[in-house]
Amino acid sequence: MSNQITTAFVQQYKANVEFLLQQKGSIMRPYVRNETQNAEFQFYDRIGATAAVEVLTRHADTPLIETPHDRRRCHLRDFDWADLIDRKDRIRLLIDPTSPYAQNAAFALGRSLDDVIIENMFGTAYTGKTGSTSTAFPSSQQIAVDYVESGGATDSGLTVPKLRNARQKLISAQNDKSEARYIAISAVQMTDLLANSLINDIDTSEIKALVHGEVPFYMGFKFIECERLLTTPSTAHRRLPCWVHSGMLLAMGAEIQAEIGPRRDKRNSTQVYSAASFGAVRMEEEKMIEIICDE
Repeated sequence: MSNQITTAFVQQYKANVEFLLQQKGSIMRPYVRNETQNAEFQFYDRIGATAAVEVLTRHADTPLIETPHDRRRCHLRDFDWADLIDRKDRIRLLIDPTSPYAQNAAFALGRSLDDVIIENMFGTAYTGKTGSTSTAFPSSQQIAVDYVESGGATDSGLTVPKLRNARQKLISAQNDKSEARYIAISAVQMTDLLANSLINDIDTSEIKALVHGEVPFYMGFKFIECERLLTTPSTAHRRLPCWVHSGMLLAMGAEIQAEIGPRRDKRNSTQVYSAASFGAVRMEEEKMIEIICDE
């Protein structure tokens, strides 16, 4: 039983339930490829590039070009959440708390969904016919915390040179220029950008919006503010993911669902229960960049 339910008693508090500060649900889901998955493990096939053969003679044999095939394995993981509301507490409450409880559960599962996406952006991906070949995130896709351009000043935060380098890596890897590009940052990196003289000195509508904290687009990237991003184990540097839309896949085995009903074994206390099943996988290393920043 929740020991915090008495804080909503009418003698002390207003008739509405206010949620404590928290990330309300998933931030990352709209910015990744979404799929439906019906098994614990599912494979998503990929086709590699081929080259055409120049015709140099008449009536020559038709060349057969073998198309390379590859696949990525996605593993569904199950999450759930529950809390009990005592019958006596419901009598003392001016409003029925079950709806806010269900919404609170959905918020918690949405944050877990983001954690799974973020974890797999730089985590080990599994490939091969049976998904038994592990593929680590390569150092060639990382931008070091102390990265500077030739002649530039050292800055370990999020800088314009780091953004330029990330864009160059994505474009030079032949990613489609028309595909949406994203970068997830924490509040500290946004502060870095707002204090950057290169950004403040440029007089465009996009930069003006960025300076005002609206965070639209800059250098072709859409900025996504998230405080759940990973940090490096030893130095606690923030690991910023920078990717194209198709570079990250989210598979939903079961959407977030809530059930509210009595628990007979708990003297008919009302149980709020919510659960979901989902997994994520990085589809291609060349579609993901890691920018390391000191906070």
